[in-house]
Amino acid sequence: MTAPGNAMERLMAALGGGGPGKARGLPPVERWDPPFCGELDIRIAADGTWFYLGTPIGRPALVRLFSSVLKREGDAYFLVTPVEKVLIRVEDAPFQAVEMQVDGAGDGRSIAFRTQVDDLLCVGPGHALRFERAAKDGLKPYVHVRRGLWARLTRALTYDLLALGEVRDVGGRAMFGIAAAGQFHPALPADEIEGLENP
Repeated sequence: MTAPGNAMERLMAALGGGGPGKARGLPPVERWDPPFCGELDIRIAADGTWFYLGTPIGRPALVRLFSSVLKREGDAYFLVTPVEKVLIRVEDAPFQAVEMQVDGAGDGRSIAFRTQVDDLLCVGPGHALRFERAAKDGLKPYVHVRRGLWARLTRALTYDLLALGEVRDVGGRAMFGIAAAGQFHPALPADEIEGLENP
């Protein structure tokens, strides 16, 4: 079996080393189908921090590079290059939304996010909002980034987003949710708002 350090070196070499260079678009990982090469000890924590061999990856450019070749297949996450695919662990969502800008109100509202790896996206087609309930975490909002990869909002942004919420009728039921880009994104039934814990 290949040593973890060698696998990391091969991955970095295949991706161009992660050094500074001119900006480029995202690689077409959805079209790559390389052979599976095992698991690499990379973990993305619930707060969006990337770890390698238990230590945080301290180079933001390297994290951005790895995030650009992240691929989801079912519930599994992989880093892929044209020649190999390695399994990594993701505790919650692979991205975290760390900044939010809001313009307008109601259906005409525009909500934009920046992730911890500087992806910029605006809620709308291809970038939906979704919400999950958790016994201890209350309501957890997520925004779709790309290809089945989601970003969880930080606690501060969760409060800011939920402050924009309103109640609307959805299929005959009063639902609390967020309006943006001409769409209403239901979060939970309105009668459950009182029992909602802090996010």
